[in-house]
Amino acid sequence: MFNLNYHKVFIQNIQSLQLNILRLDELHPIVSGNKWFKLQLQLQDAIKKNYTTITTFGGAYSNHIVATAFACQQMGLASIGIIRGNETKALNHTLLAAQQFGMQLQFVTREAYANKQQYINNNNIYYINEGGYAVLGANGVADIYQWIDETYTHIVCAVGTGTMMAGLVKGALPHQKVVGINVLKGNTTLLQQVKTLLNVDENTKQFELINGYHFGGYAKHPQALITWMNDLYKKQQLPTDIVYTSKLLFAVTDLQQQGYFDKNSKIMVIHSGGLQGNLSLPKGTLVF
Repeated sequence: MFNLNYHKVFIQNIQSLQLNILRLDELHPIVSGNKWFKLQLQLQDAIKKNYTTITTFGGAYSNHIVATAFACQQMGLASIGIIRGNETKALNHTLLAAQQFGMQLQFVTREAYANKQQYINNNNIYYINEGGYAVLGANGVADIYQWIDETYTHIVCAVGTGTMMAGLVKGALPHQKVVGINVLKGNTTLLQQVKTLLNVDENTKQFELINGYHFGGYAKHPQALITWMNDLYKKQQLPTDIVYTSKLLFAVTDLQQQGYFDKNSKIMVIHSGGLQGNLSLPKGTLVF
């Protein structure tokens, strides 16, 4: 196990309305945001079952890849990353960091990556799905409620694989509604992916997946989004990323202006950390 800065995680009020940000990006410089919560029970399960090697999946700028590499190194586990896309002559910052943390990188074509099941063929390896997607991953996310008390009516998060949203639903009280902001374009199965991680009783809780805030698709970042990210930072000193949190905060602001939240609502927005995607931008694009 390694030290996590639980005492440094803080709640940032960003507007006069009762709308707060849970700054999980402050948890750890590498295993930041929601990453540790999705990994913790799966890594513990691997160790309990005497596995020594973890294999997981992700893209070239995957926060999950580098977080898994570091966590495995700290916990004495070997790690392998199946990376979507062809290998380049020079590794980017994310993959170089993962390699430095001991992860063996295996590059596969996007077509081959779409059929990830073909790589799950070694009984001596513990496999963790992309983004930590699993019931254990979602169960670990429920720990985030140590910072969310019963006075909150809405808990809002960005959704990629659905793991964090499912975990937040698991931990929610009956009067609390979990709202997921879909950062993907055209994924019609995402809500079902969330429901699959929930048991019968959990599926009766209040939750909603909202579409339409992907800005063109996963990791797409038109100038309008970049401008909004820079303006947000100048006003609130709140760093966001081009994949998840910028679209999340934009959506929350827009929904609030549309009257989606009742005036008596108390909203907690989860900053899921992971600014790796920003490293793909030209230097100077962002002011932070």
